[in-house]
Amino acid sequence: MPIRTLILSIAACVSLAACGQTVGDQAIGGGAIGAGAAVITGGSALQGAAIGAAGNVAYCQLNPGKCY
Repeated sequence: MPIRTLILSIAACVSLAACGQTVGDQAIGGGAIGAGAAVITGGSALQGAAIGAAGNVAYCQLNPGKCY
């Protein structure tokens, strides 16, 4: 895996901690970040959005005190 891809992937994962207050906000925020990261790294924007949305919602639901 090229270093650029690795750095961008890590940055995208860290960015997922920026949750919203509702599940919809969390899904939209995660989806946008996931899609952007996928486009930058040459992946599928749709797949990145789905993974980002699911990951962000899961993180926020498991760690409600860390999401604002």
